[in-house]
Amino acid sequence: MIPLANLIGTVIGLYIWVLIATAVLSWLTAFGIVNRHNPVVNGIGRFCYALTEPVLRPIRRILPNLGGVDVSPIIALLLVWFIQDLIVRNLL
Repeated sequence: MIPLANLIGTVIGLYIWVLIATAVLSWLTAFGIVNRHNPVVNGIGRFCYALTEPVLRPIRRILPNLGGVDVSPIIALLLVWFIQDLIVRNLL
């Protein structure tokens, strides 16, 4: 069970980093620091969007509109950390 817990913990840890990258990219785009017309930035943004949108979309429906700042990745991070702790603790 320990290797399975390590694998699940690692996958969830990688997903946490993708959520952080999505949040930072959305905030940098909202404040006009990063240009989404750059092909590298656009590729990274599309990759992060494809991985995180299934988790973030239901959270965005619940949260009120806060202007250009997207706080749904923060809520998702808290939920993912809780799930990670719950799953790994039960497997160990």
